[in-house]
Amino acid sequence: MKKAQSDTLGFVPQKDIVYNKLLPYAEKLDDESNDILSKIKGNLCRAVQLREIWPGVLFWTRKLSTYMRLYGRKFSKEDHVLFIKLLYELVTIPKLEISMMQGLARLLINLLKKRELLSREDLELNWRPLYELYDRILFSKTEHLGLNWFPNSVENVLKTLVKSCRPYFPESASQEMLDEWRPLLCPFDVTMQRAISYFELFLPTTLPPELHYKGFKLWFDELIALWLSVQNLPSWEMHLVNLFARLSNDNIGYIDWDPYIPKIFTRILRSLNLPVGTSQMMVPRYVTNAYEISHVVLWVSSLLGGPSKQAQAQLSGLFNSITSFFHPSNHGRWLMKLMRLLQRLPASVVRRLHRERYRKPTWLTPIPDSHKLTEEDITAFVESMMQPVLLAMFSKTGSLDAAQALQNLALMRPELVIPPVLERTYPALETLTEPHQLTATLSCMIGVARSLVSGGQRYPEGPTHMLPLLMRALPGVDPNDFSKCMITFQFIATFVTLVPLVDCSSALHERTDLTEVEREMCSASAEFEDFVLQFMDRCFALIDSSTLEQTREETETEKMTHLESLVELGLSSTFSTILTQCSLDIFKVALEKVFNFATTNIFETRVAGRMVADMCRAASKCHPAESLKVFVPHCCNAINQIAVNEEVLNEEELDKELMWNLQLLSEVTRVDGDKVLPYRSDLVQILQLTLHLKCKQGYTLACNLLHHILRSSALIYPTEYCSVPGGFHQPISDYLPIKDWGRPGDLWNLDIRWHVPSVEETSFAFYLLDLILQPELQRLQRFAQGEQDMSRDDVLQSLTIIQHCLLGAGSLMPALKGETIPKLVQSMVNLEETTLYTGVEYDDTRENYRDAVCRVMRQLLHYILEHSEDDTKSLFSIIKIISDLLQFKGSHKHEFDSRWKSFNLVKKSMENRLHGRKQHIRALLIDRVMLQHELRKLTVEGCQYRSIHRELMRDLLRLSTSTYSQVRSRAQNVLFTALGTYNFCCRDLIPHVLEFLNPDNSSVTQQQFKGALYCFLGNHSGVCLANLHDWDCIALTWPAIVRSGLSSAMSLEKPSIVRLFDDLADKIHRQYETIGIDFAIEGECCTVAKQLMITGSPLPKEPVPSEEEVAVGVKKQALKNAECVQNYQQLIGDLLEFLSNSNMPWKFEHIAIGFLSLLLRDDHLLPPAAVTFFVKSLNHDSLYVRKVAISAVAGIMKQIKRPHKKVPISPSELCGGKELSANVAGDRQDNKWLQYDSSSLPRTQKDWDVCVFVEKTHWGYYSWPRKLMMYAPLEEQPKQNLTREEMTEREQIIFDHFSDPVFINQFIEFLSLEERKGKDKFSPRRFCLFKGLFRNFGDTFLPLLRPHMERLVADSHESKQRCVAEIISGLIRGSKHWSYAKVEKLWELLCPLLRTALTNITIETYADWGTCIATACESRDPRKLYWLFELLMESPVNGEGGSFVDACRLYVLQGGLAQQEWRVPELLHRLLQYLEPKLTQVYKNVRERIGSVLTYIFMIDVNLPCTQPTTSPRISDFTERILLQLKPLDEGDEEIQNHVVEENEVGEQDERTQAIKLLKTVLKWLIASAGRSFSTAVPEQLRLLPLLFKIAPVENDDSYDELKRDAKTCLSLMSQGLLYPEQIPMVLRALREIAGSSSWHARYTVLTYLQIMVFYNLFTFMSDQQSVNGVRALVIRLLQDEQLEVREMAATTLSGFLQCNFLSMDAPMQAHFEALCKTCLPKKRKRELGSTVDTIPSADLMRRHAGVLGLSACILSSPYDVPTWMPQLLMDLSAHLNDTQPIEMTVKKTLSNFRRTHHDNWQQHKQQFTDDQLLVLTDLLVSPCYYA
Repeated sequence: MKKAQSDTLGFVPQKDIVYNKLLPYAEKLDDESNDILSKIKGNLCRAVQLREIWPGVLFWTRKLSTYMRLYGRKFSKEDHVLFIKLLYELVTIPKLEISMMQGLARLLINLLKKRELLSREDLELNWRPLYELYDRILFSKTEHLGLNWFPNSVENVLKTLVKSCRPYFPESASQEMLDEWRPLLCPFDVTMQRAISYFELFLPTTLPPELHYKGFKLWFDELIALWLSVQNLPSWEMHLVNLFARLSNDNIGYIDWDPYIPKIFTRILRSLNLPVGTSQMMVPRYVTNAYEISHVVLWVSSLLGGPSKQAQAQLSGLFNSITSFFHPSNHGRWLMKLMRLLQRLPASVVRRLHRERYRKPTWLTPIPDSHKLTEEDITAFVESMMQPVLLAMFSKTGSLDAAQALQNLALMRPELVIPPVLERTYPALETLTEPHQLTATLSCMIGVARSLVSGGQRYPEGPTHMLPLLMRALPGVDPNDFSKCMITFQFIATFVTLVPLVDCSSALHERTDLTEVEREMCSASAEFEDFVLQFMDRCFALIDSSTLEQTREETETEKMTHLESLVELGLSSTFSTILTQCSLDIFKVALEKVFNFATTNIFETRVAGRMVADMCRAASKCHPAESLKVFVPHCCNAINQIAVNEEVLNEEELDKELMWNLQLLSEVTRVDGDKVLPYRSDLVQILQLTLHLKCKQGYTLACNLLHHILRSSALIYPTEYCSVPGGFHQPISDYLPIKDWGRPGDLWNLDIRWHVPSVEETSFAFYLLDLILQPELQRLQRFAQGEQDMSRDDVLQSLTIIQHCLLGAGSLMPALKGETIPKLVQSMVNLEETTLYTGVEYDDTRENYRDAVCRVMRQLLHYILEHSEDDTKSLFSIIKIISDLLQFKGSHKHEFDSRWKSFNLVKKSMENRLHGRKQHIRALLIDRVMLQHELRKLTVEGCQYRSIHRELMRDLLRLSTSTYSQVRSRAQNVLFTALGTYNFCCRDLIPHVLEFLNPDNSSVTQQQFKGALYCFLGNHSGVCLANLHDWDCIALTWPAIVRSGLSSAMSLEKPSIVRLFDDLADKIHRQYETIGIDFAIEGECCTVAKQLMITGSPLPKEPVPSEEEVAVGVKKQALKNAECVQNYQQLIGDLLEFLSNSNMPWKFEHIAIGFLSLLLRDDHLLPPAAVTFFVKSLNHDSLYVRKVAISAVAGIMKQIKRPHKKVPISPSELCGGKELSANVAGDRQDNKWLQYDSSSLPRTQKDWDVCVFVEKTHWGYYSWPRKLMMYAPLEEQPKQNLTREEMTEREQIIFDHFSDPVFINQFIEFLSLEERKGKDKFSPRRFCLFKGLFRNFGDTFLPLLRPHMERLVADSHESKQRCVAEIISGLIRGSKHWSYAKVEKLWELLCPLLRTALTNITIETYADWGTCIATACESRDPRKLYWLFELLMESPVNGEGGSFVDACRLYVLQGGLAQQEWRVPELLHRLLQYLEPKLTQVYKNVRERIGSVLTYIFMIDVNLPCTQPTTSPRISDFTERILLQLKPLDEGDEEIQNHVVEENEVGEQDERTQAIKLLKTVLKWLIASAGRSFSTAVPEQLRLLPLLFKIAPVENDDSYDELKRDAKTCLSLMSQGLLYPEQIPMVLRALREIAGSSSWHARYTVLTYLQIMVFYNLFTFMSDQQSVNGVRALVIRLLQDEQLEVREMAATTLSGFLQCNFLSMDAPMQAHFEALCKTCLPKKRKRELGSTVDTIPSADLMRRHAGVLGLSACILSSPYDVPTWMPQLLMDLSAHLNDTQPIEMTVKKTLSNFRRTHHDNWQQHKQQFTDDQLLVLTDLLVSPCYYA
């Protein structure tokens, strides 16, 4: 195949679309594709060399992507590589406009998509340009200032691009990336997230094994250690998981994951966020930062297999432990996650199996044999998943997930998967009361259909279930239950598609070579005929019950409802599938039956009639000759007989029988064209008779008949879709259909029967057009010229006929002719059309009806618009016809889209992902080939724009601005489609739309005005004229929109117009992306382009551009850049001019200002006039304008900022030549100099100058970069405090305004106003404005602002305080490059201000001050801000101003310190020392704040790999000191009460009270740190546990005091923590100790703590047998506790552990409980009536109760099934039913629970018991109290 093709093509294609070879005109395609490819190569490369990005490069890259859509990757390998290189160079041009970059990136992704086609030898791409592009856009420094507008989709496009390029990064890339991003790894900083996400995205993982030492081995140990040591799920942890998942999937068998597996599974289980235990608090970040299921699944599926089998064991454990969550009675947020896990895991394993066993080997590393999945692995995997999947079948979220899981599991192990599903399906088909059960099981059966029907060696008895299932499904066709009906249709259709319905029972006598199963299938197949007939009866019943008379009241609509149309679709497609798969004998019986049904009844034509006609159509499609023979004569006779009577034809309400026969006839003729020819005279006669009926419904049916006859003779389509080529008509002796059950189609022998129009058919079609279309056109033409009168109904009738002729014969009519319109755009390359052959040879000798219709329609349209514009029905029809004239070539885009969608759905539901290789059923493959043909027909994008299109589009524009809104909106939709179709036509149309908005044009009506605005707005999918990304267009449209505010047709009283302008402005703001100004192309691109022109086949016909041409190109490109700049300035000038017009309504002023704000850029300064305008607008009356101006001026400040010089410094020099330690993070000798040290602060000018300031917090923590960019010394930096003469024009404008006291007064006045009471926050925009002001102009404006700041600080109003906070933070950040003298002066001014502010702080303003200080400290060297820190540290908690002010001061201080992270250990120590005595705070708010501050103090004490112990405060030392103070609480045994009187107590309280107050603060700290720190300090927390257990209450009662509530919360959070394996023994030891405590509350709480802790660390526990034994011993010991509540809780805990398979019910345990049960209780003595004292020794009772509780726990541990040991245990329990309390109570509870949970499926569970046991049980379960 390949060989022959490479001869005709001249090259070996990389991978073309195979379906093209099956088209009826396949032999023409090679020449066509070569022609197009050579044009693309030639013109694209010329465009690049001539430096013409637009339109040249963009036009031809679009052609390339269309080429790939039509032919796949049909080019040689050399071309493929060069295309990729060329696009890679283009995408990474630094100044490329963003929308162009995105378009090119999408094409590049498409070229790289199939990575198996190009190996690493063929292609190498450098990673750095890509990283620079990604970094420039995603972490843009100017986007937040409004200097860059990126589209929302850009992030995803870039990520996908990196993913596609990743395999081709050079081998040195990994090391380079690590050097680049390792220095960013500072866990306290946002850069951590950035670095890890870079690693996730960029690190290559597909290197071959011999290069692994240059790949993952460089970083694997480091990153996995990091992952294992993080406990509290920071946001970057997901990225690590995604990276590991990818790594393990790409390198199965090359990494030993075994040591990590328990930890991996524990973390996956935690990530599901399942609710466990009795009282659990969720930590919010656990939910937001949880792992993505898709990556988890990938990781798990690539861990399976291998020698150790450990992963499968853990996976089984995982499913065992979560199975009960899948039970339909459980529901919650977590359910969606579980379902996704269930659905994706089998799919992922199937994908891996396919890769191991069936995929063609590629250059990617194959999986070594030792690690391939073995048969046992697969069986174990399927078994571990079956139980949850079977439970999930009936889930509340629907059964789709389970169905998809079953589909994939059945591919691997049908014998394990299908029987249990069948077991659930048969009962569901019998039941009438549970429809949900039926829909669920049927949709799962549809998933496994293919595996069931094809049988195979694994499951040979599968096919025998097929007929019983089909027959039992028939009652599902039920007119009363819609969803049941639909799923039944789908079920029947799925099975029938796979199986030929042929009666093979005669083979039993004729053939002797059949197996037992085959004999069974043969004899069963005799029932097929029965099945078909019964199905038809069901359908007829369904139809009878849905006629219009039955389902509608008189007044309701006559159209089909949505549900009815779905049923109609389901019915007709199922019936047609059944008939397609029938043998001829069965078909004939069916045909007769449907014919009788259709002809003996008369149906109304709206609902029932459509369904019956559909069934008849299905019959005639399958065997046209046989069917037409009965239907056509019958219908023609019936119609003729009625129509003998003349007046029938003129009735308004037609005869029912005539209508019905006409409808029937119009449907049965939708068959093969050549089969209709014999009846042509009859049909033509009927058409002539009925097309001019008076009744609209009647002539519409006649038009349908015409449409269908024309269509079937004019189009190309396949004529049959059997599952086996050639149908089933051979005798049984030669061919046994049962061998073909479930057989896939064979792509190379599809043997499609195409209908290609013959000469005879084509001439018949033209004969019909001449006969019918011609006269209608002539009538309408005479009418349009005023020569003949026609009523509106007649016009509509003619138009309907014309429209149906177009729909029927559109594919025979060549496209509209006309001159191309020149000079729309200038280009130096050829922008010509490429034409595609779609199997039609146009006949030029015949009249081109498309042109004729077009001519008449335009005349008629103008006539109607002049004389009767209110004839909207005719206008609708004309709009539809124009749309078809422009677009229609035999199929509609929306139909194609929905067919493509349904094709993909069916493909998904029936595909075989395991074997792959397109093993779809034949009907699907034929459908796909047909879709390929349609796709070629519809590919018209980028058509040449001709004069005729221009005229039609102007007509559409006229309709779009006409009087009636319905007409307008329909015309607009057609117009939008057309605008998207023809090249560059928007430029031609825009001026015409603008006419309607021009204020000088006084004749415009309001309707025209609105119409024009709608034309600008566009629809949601099409082009938006107002926002084309092109200077020429925007420079026209934006000013016009603003100017339209002066138009007489514009009225702001009309809400619809106001809304339109709002939508328009909103859409422009949403869709605007920065438009490029610089379109230069680098030299590297041209080299690649040149090479592409001269290599590979086919060679382009275009010549390589000469030196002169290139020179002209470069010149033109420079001109274009200049033109863009000029357009840019012109546009801003126009907008400013309109803004200065005093008549402009406020709304338009706002729109114009909005537009201006979009035009700020980072590569071109704003013109001075606009700078003046924005600075003036800072004091505008309108709040909106002021807000925009603040943002804009902040942006302008960034534009005019003078760059500060940076020099690279090697870090080793900075560290005083000390050797940099490799790979040790944290506080080291070489980064000590960075840290804050109050003894060596730069307190003089000299110190300040020699001090090296490192502003970014992360440098030096993890490792140093090779070269650190540092600011050069002051003398090399731009001069500060320029005089006015030295400034640029823009700087002078700002200088003049801000030096003007009046301006400043007004400005500050506005800034300190309230916007929305109570809602205002610190504004980052204003901060940016002030920062820019002080950065660019030094302290020039400080004297003017100083009095305002002093005034504002003293005023306690929240808006005033906020304003001064914004100024101060801007000042501090803006002073980054000031000289020492100025900085010192600045702090002299600021310190008193800040002191005042902190004393006046209020509840409303403390957040703003916190933000202010945090913002000021962000990314600044702490040694530069020492004044601030010393000020804040003075005495935060001094009680002045009450507890509230203390809390606020702490908050502000915390904001500053948190930003400094690890660089201020000295301050943290000082703060801790200061706070420790004050921990016994009385006030709750201060306690909470101190708790939060402590979290930040200890944040730096992390337990990360290769990190030095920190010099900041450490938790362990702190805990030691606290425990000493808490000692008094440990000693006493009485309950700890919150008995502190909160009001000012005099004198020292005793130690105990102090300890309680201390404990409250400590609790606040523990709670706060659970959500924030990276690692949990387990050993330290354990020492506090006994105390917490003592306090925490048992009941869920909220009225408890704060102390108890906090203790409870704290325990809940601690129990959810992630434990390292080495911490588990410590925890168990602590719990054991507490379990011996005298307080039963503590013992009770141990159990609840244990439940959550074990579940959240399940696999870590299970991987260590000793811990499991420890937990078990603890629970069993507490089962015999003296306190009843503790015993019961222990039983609950035990049952939970059994249920999640943490413990198992083994013989010793069972024996232990049974022995305890037998503990004898002394006989009851005769008691005196009055005595209530029970004298049973309690120890015996307790032991006996413990035994009973143990048995009860076992029974309750399996709520949804009956294991083998259960019946015996139930019997043992029942013996204790009459024991003393509390035993009797326990037994009763257990039995009633057992009954409740097993009631649903009692029929199945019953079978586990013997008859005697059942008798006992029934006695027990029937409540005895009836007989009492």
